[in-house]
Amino acid sequence: MTIKKFNTVADLQAELGNEVAISDWMTMEQSRVNQFAQATDDPQWIHVDVERARRESPFGTTIAHGYLTLSLIPKLFESVVVLPKGKMSINYGLNKVRFPSPVRVGSRLRGRFTLLQVEELEACLQCVWQMTLECEGQDKPVCVAESLLRMYF
Repeated sequence: MTIKKFNTVADLQAELGNEVAISDWMTMEQSRVNQFAQATDDPQWIHVDVERARRESPFGTTIAHGYLTLSLIPKLFESVVVLPKGKMSINYGLNKVRFPSPVRVGSRLRGRFTLLQVEELEACLQCVWQMTLECEGQDKPVCVAESLLRMYF
């Protein structure tokens, strides 16, 4: 894993359109899925009932919630991208999110991060990133999100 560090706005602008970083792999554990189900009041059997999922699910096992997969993006992103220092950075939202393929419990996933836009606004710098999560051995990504990050200096 290589960490990409940005010290200045110019450093960011120089990477426009490029895939900047790829995270290490992480394993989706059933315990994480169960905790997410409990925290969000979403205990649908396809996520938490291992035996029923083995018998009835088209995936042959439990799968992670799409929003759980989405929520792992900041951890994966921050493990490989260091943004310029400022007062604070915030997640401003998402333009697009898709879950083209499931994350089977026990599978390994990682993030790929491409810088799409850098815009200097009145109070902050806004970057738009394409954040793609993929599972090892799967052709389709498991999550593709266009994320807006704002940095205040």
